[in-house]
Amino acid sequence: MVAIRSFLFQVFFWTFSTLINLAYIPALLMDRKVALNGQEIWARVSLWGLKWIAGLDYEVRGQENLPSGPFMVAAKHLSMWETMAMHALVHHPATVMKRQLLMIPGYGWYARKTKMIVIDRDAAASAIRSMIGDAKARLSEGRPIVIFPEGTRRELGAPPDYKPGVAALYSMLDIPCVPMAHNSSLFWPRRGFLRKPGKVIVEFLPAIAPGLKRHDFMAELQRRLEEGTNRLLAEGGWRATGEVGAASV
Repeated sequence: MVAIRSFLFQVFFWTFSTLINLAYIPALLMDRKVALNGQEIWARVSLWGLKWIAGLDYEVRGQENLPSGPFMVAAKHLSMWETMAMHALVHHPATVMKRQLLMIPGYGWYARKTKMIVIDRDAAASAIRSMIGDAKARLSEGRPIVIFPEGTRRELGAPPDYKPGVAALYSMLDIPCVPMAHNSSLFWPRRGFLRKPGKVIVEFLPAIAPGLKRHDFMAELQRRLEEGTNRLLAEGGWRATGEVGAASV
């Protein structure tokens, strides 16, 4: 039954994604907010389909920890779920993404139009400067910055691998950083098409105030995110091994 419901959701998801991409082509010539609203609609309808077809709902905790002014969200990256859901979790996010994603038909078009923050990992120092400049521009538009500090989806139980880009943003933007823990890959695995019924739990943890030294910030971010993630994984049925960043069945 899980396989059948997962297949039906995939049919729904890719059909709807194709249709909304085609329907919003005129938005590429319109004000950016039209495309941003389209991304939010895409996420909310996809989450609705995920709930009613595959039986996978979600719960958000800690919304009171989102500052009223400019802020950055640093999220654990475990599956595609949070990439999609982020458009519904925060308003008009400006997400840091690798340049290769711009090559994806449809997705890349709207990422360009909505001015997501693109980083070229081969460009080293110049990539960091460009990322910071783009992030400042998006903050001036009232949009929160979203970054996945490990840069790519991680296997459950894999040791942490936090990249320096998140510390550069934290230091140069001088804004609070809100860690976002979740347990999405218990239900939407990093690989494979099965979408297991249940409830993804997302938790916005207390913000890390600006002003810490880079090393101290990285240590605090990793501690909060890994401990929060392990706690939510355990709540979903996984057991942490005792080492931060590791978990097992």
